[in-house]
Amino acid sequence: MTSSVYLRPNVVLEPLVNHWYAWAYSVAPSSAGHFTRWQQKLMESFIASPEAHAEAVKNPALLGGPFLSCAPERVKEVQSLLEDTRKRCAQSLEMAEAYTQLEGLLGEAQGYSLKALYPRVPALLRGYVELAYDLQNRAGARLLEGLLYRSPFHRPQDQSFTVWSVDRDARPFVFASPRLPDPERLELQLPFSDPRVDEIVRLRRAPAPRERVQELFGVSTAAERAVLDSMLTTESPAPRRAAPGDGVRLSYLGHACVLIEAPGTTILTDPVIGYHESTSPPRLTVTALPDRIDYVVITHAHADHLMFETLLELRSRIGTVLVPKSNGGTLQDPSLKLLLQSVGFTRVVELDEMEAVPFEGGEVRAIPFLGEHADVAIRAKSAWLVKAGGRSVLFAADSNTLEPALYRHVREAIGPLDTLFLGMECEGAPLSWVYGPLYSSPIPRKVDQARRLNGAGFEAATQLIEALGPKSVSLYAMGQEPWLSHVMALKYTDSSPQIVESDKLMAWGRQRGLDVGRPFCELTLHWGGQAK
Repeated sequence: MTSSVYLRPNVVLEPLVNHWYAWAYSVAPSSAGHFTRWQQKLMESFIASPEAHAEAVKNPALLGGPFLSCAPERVKEVQSLLEDTRKRCAQSLEMAEAYTQLEGLLGEAQGYSLKALYPRVPALLRGYVELAYDLQNRAGARLLEGLLYRSPFHRPQDQSFTVWSVDRDARPFVFASPRLPDPERLELQLPFSDPRVDEIVRLRRAPAPRERVQELFGVSTAAERAVLDSMLTTESPAPRRAAPGDGVRLSYLGHACVLIEAPGTTILTDPVIGYHESTSPPRLTVTALPDRIDYVVITHAHADHLMFETLLELRSRIGTVLVPKSNGGTLQDPSLKLLLQSVGFTRVVELDEMEAVPFEGGEVRAIPFLGEHADVAIRAKSAWLVKAGGRSVLFAADSNTLEPALYRHVREAIGPLDTLFLGMECEGAPLSWVYGPLYSSPIPRKVDQARRLNGAGFEAATQLIEALGPKSVSLYAMGQEPWLSHVMALKYTDSSPQIVESDKLMAWGRQRGLDVGRPFCELTLHWGGQAK
């Protein structure tokens, strides 16, 4: 008799593009070539000096830097991956070079008609860009993203998963670590949008015959079957938490991820969730979430807020994804709606600032979000106001008080605020850490260090709180949780600026009788009630 099996809760389905960890800029066809070009340079540097890279990744001060965390003896495998990348991604790499050429062409525009420039647009980009001036007569190009997703530059065939069992929270920094063959891992050659991904994810709670599971994972050898068997179990998963009843429950799942359960509606913010691991701090995992999540809201496209690894895990449970509206066709600000639709999300709603989606007994509203993007022209970023059960909570993510008047205007528009969730990752990475691969020339060091991905520090946070007047504040989105190391490369100590500044804010709150806390790993709140 065929046995039915579950997928163990600690099995990771890590999404990859060209054997590198997937994130927004490597999936969007407009920018994929730029990041492939950057990855190519990293691999070339490693091949030239593997020992230097190996030493660099041991240095905590260089954590998250442009160094491959590969053993020097694997240099031939990296060389093979580089050669494969050059062949398979040739057209995307050529597109990135064509865009650089286009930027040079636009520099020739002097305010006269741009019609004469269209025949000189690099051939690969013709028909995919519109040329236009802004009101200062500076020429620019708008990428026609909808067409790009229907062009040869959109390459779901380069998407795959590496599947493995996690026994600890620490994982190598993924953006400088290609995934090389590993006998303890399975390679799942499926594009992200493939419905079989949802079928595999459902194995965490609904068993299937072992033969069907083997078919889904495409295992054929005895060694592969043995690895897969180590990821399977006949033991039923733990039961889900009971629903909160008539009240409204807020469950902090780590970083910027909060579950709001109101009567008849569930909302999840920025899903980045850890795996089950018995020796780690307590946490809620994907298996504890409701079967149905009505709305997922995404604040912005940074990988610690828009994480394909968690989103694809939850896709079959999600009703609607709410995303902020982008600039429309700029390289640095891809459409999050088109991006998520391309990986299989069938209902994605794009909201402009102050627009809302109502639900019975409440609403979700997009609120302007300044800061944390190093002054790069990015519009696809939003704080989210949730009203339910007669109360209101604002998830402000990495908002920074660049202009205090904004939050006074917001207060006038939204009224009293019960709870504020605010990020205080106040000393962020330099501009180049996220956006460097998109630049056609090196960013001067002084500029790079001056324009950082900063959230609010103590002074900015107090200004924001005083402007909005919340009754309570939770400091989140700081990357404290141990399962964030692979995307944030942070290791806090008591003297870290983020901890020092948030400690000051909590002391400031106590002096004023304001409830200010800094949740870690797991916390459940009932609006108007006590923490559990």
